[in-house]
Amino acid sequence: MVRLIALVISIVLQIIAAVIAFRFMKLTRYRVSWILLSLSFVFMAVSKIIQFFEFFRGTPSYTWQMVDEWLGVVVSIFIISGVILIRELFLSLKRADAERLKTEKRVLNAIINTEENEKKRFAKDIHDGLGPILSTVKMSLSALTDRIKDPSGTVILNNTNHLVNEAINTIKDISNNLSPHVLSNFGLASAISAFTTKINQTKTIEIDFKSNMEKQRLDSDKEVVVYRAVCELINNALLHSGASRIEIELNKHEKFITLQFNDNGRGFDTSALSHNDSKGMGLSNIETRVKTVEGVFILESTPGKGTSALIKLTE
Repeated sequence: MVRLIALVISIVLQIIAAVIAFRFMKLTRYRVSWILLSLSFVFMAVSKIIQFFEFFRGTPSYTWQMVDEWLGVVVSIFIISGVILIRELFLSLKRADAERLKTEKRVLNAIINTEENEKKRFAKDIHDGLGPILSTVKMSLSALTDRIKDPSGTVILNNTNHLVNEAINTIKDISNNLSPHVLSNFGLASAISAFTTKINQTKTIEIDFKSNMEKQRLDSDKEVVVYRAVCELINNALLHSGASRIEIELNKHEKFITLQFNDNGRGFDTSALSHNDSKGMGLSNIETRVKTVEGVFILESTPGKGTSALIKLTE
């Protein structure tokens, strides 16, 4: 009786396995490996059904015993062949995954390039549109200088002239931040140096920048990604860390480029980044951008011990 129950359970389970396997054949695009494995489940179920009927016959039939044995041989051949051929299925899945990653990178690169091109266009529109207008206003104000004799009018004129100068400088800063001409004309090291020098002039924080790449260039995509990453890291340090000093090193090695960032701020728990949209999103964007140029971004921070970041790119 126990054997009969075991046979029934075995038959039911193998039929279910065969049905499930056949349903999965469409997902595997009817590959031979999966068809063979599916058929092996079917033949195993048939073998158990034969044993089930032989159980009620009492005396085993030699013919059915031989059929059962040869079914076992066929099942073994199908399983071995399926396992050998299923390697192609896994390779296909691996290729599909690699193709998906390539597609994602192409999409991200397209988004980043579109974003950078739009920034360049906007920067050019501001510089070429508002710049000449304000310069003309400045010339007009200068022409009025000799005509206004009233002291109060002179004060107003001087103040207006000062505001126009501030507006011109602000437009230059905005245009340069959107699309730094130093980066496109002189390279990454020069652009970071110019950016950090400008921040040092504010006396809000001390930034020490060192590099052995003064006159060396990278692919424009890589330069843009690293430059934007440095700007984001510095911005985070200014807004969140309370740091008084930042150290940045950009170095070219034999086969790769590294950028090391360190600040002496208050640090933070990196596991809490997902709960801080302003800081977490910026750092997540850095990681996403770095990955699009086949780079690595590593961030380390401990409360009370500052923050460090490493960007590593192949040349």
